[in-house]
Amino acid sequence: MKFTASSKTVSLCSMANFINQADRVLMPIAIVQMTDKYNWSLDVQGWILSSFAFGYISSQVIGGKLAQSCGGKNLLAFAVLLWSTATFMTPFTAPYLPLLILSRIILGFAEGLGLPTIFHIFANTVPMEERSRAFGYLVALGSIGQSVAAVVCPTLPWQVMFFSFGTLGYIWSLAWILFYHDNGDDQNPELLFQPKINTVNNVRWSQFLAHWPLWAIYTAHFAMNWSNYIILQWLPTYLSRILKADKEDLSFTALPYIANSLVGVAAGHYADYLVNIKKWTVLSVRRTMTNIGLLAPAVLLLVFSRVGDLGTAVCVITLCMGLGACNSAGHLSNHADVAPNHAGITFAVSNTLASIPGITSGPLTAAIVSHTGSWNLVFIIATVVNFVGAGIYNSQSSASQCI
Repeated sequence: MKFTASSKTVSLCSMANFINQADRVLMPIAIVQMTDKYNWSLDVQGWILSSFAFGYISSQVIGGKLAQSCGGKNLLAFAVLLWSTATFMTPFTAPYLPLLILSRIILGFAEGLGLPTIFHIFANTVPMEERSRAFGYLVALGSIGQSVAAVVCPTLPWQVMFFSFGTLGYIWSLAWILFYHDNGDDQNPELLFQPKINTVNNVRWSQFLAHWPLWAIYTAHFAMNWSNYIILQWLPTYLSRILKADKEDLSFTALPYIANSLVGVAAGHYADYLVNIKKWTVLSVRRTMTNIGLLAPAVLLLVFSRVGDLGTAVCVITLCMGLGACNSAGHLSNHADVAPNHAGITFAVSNTLASIPGITSGPLTAAIVSHTGSWNLVFIIATVVNFVGAGIYNSQSSASQCI
């Protein structure tokens, strides 16, 4: 990709997602040290981890609508500043459980504004033939952020984790304000010549729930996040408590995110290659990538649940997260195909529904493990959800504009 105006936008937005995703990993890593200090039960840990999702689910549609009506520059700057402040303040709120949970909700609310805004910006700046790799880079930088946090943070005092990444968010916000230029939300001249149905001003909210191609995306996204939230929230705890990983071993939790970033970029480039060179239809590419991104992790999660060796378990979950990155060139890229004028809002609706696993996976996982003494049912449920999501996406998805 040449370093054009659109590629500069992709780079800056991808760095925002780097920070976004890194900040989400901090608590699942830090909670091992924090539990030793504050003596939190497994149920309390579950609520702390899930409180993020209560804020996250509440701001998705708000972010999509504000991006559409007000433009992306100021909204994304505000979102990053707010979530960075919530991150930076976590060590001060940690001794007071209600304040800690409130700071996690604020973190989630601010991060919930971010991706719908970025999706809106991409739909208005990135040409069709570059979208798969643009979303690939977006997802990849998020995974790299998780990787960096997973490598660095286990060796740090938990307070330093939050101070460091909060400061990084402040630095990005300054760079965004200085280097990103908002021109009517950046309508790329190349996009003016792509066929679109003008629906900006005449779409009712019910339309975002009235089309099966949109529900195909929503369902696939929900399924993807069900597995992702379990891994994101509970992997350090699972490796530490079940597979007896020590503090240094927890750095291996970076490997799944490294694989996710590499495969995400490769899948994006390959998807664009299939469309532009091999002349595959956009729909066939979206379905193929979604199938890989949902079905392969479904099988690998079952394998992971049966592995008792730390090294093998890390390898399996790394492959699982790596192949899951194909979703970035699948259903995640599908928003700009079916709703080019409303990609921020459709993603907001999708991510709102897909945040439900973030709310439920913490308490539900804690309850299952506490009552059964086993993690097997947790992974079986995730596998079933992935298969259902892939089946619905294959039967109902489309690459034609519907709103």
